[in-house]
Amino acid sequence: VQLQASGGGLVQAGGSLRLSCAASGPTYNTFAMAWFRQAPGKERERVASISYNGGSTSYADSVKGRFTISRDNGKNTVYLQMNSVKPEDTAVYYCAPAGKPDSRGQGTLVTVSS
Repeated sequence: VQLQASGGGLVQAGGSLRLSCAASGPTYNTFAMAWFRQAPGKERERVASISYNGGSTSYADSVKGRFTISRDNGKNTVYLQMNSVKPEDTAVYYCAPAGKPDSRGQGTLVTVSS
């Protein structure tokens, strides 16, 4: 599976952003997928995950209630809706199979200004 994240940018605290992750490959629809993030000097964090059919989701406590993960298997795309963003959400975001965070594609930078 090849993955390409997009949709990042500069946003003010309290604002919203929607990230997309386009996947290619015949087995994409069989994977649970996740969004991860990594800020400079910090450890990688799994932000959210979604089952292969979208029926189950989970979130890190740091984003619960603010972020929503979804997927459209017809478009081979995973989304991350980010609402009420905070400066501490600033990081490079990328998607990967939920159990294989190193099988990532290019990430997208999100910068939240205070």
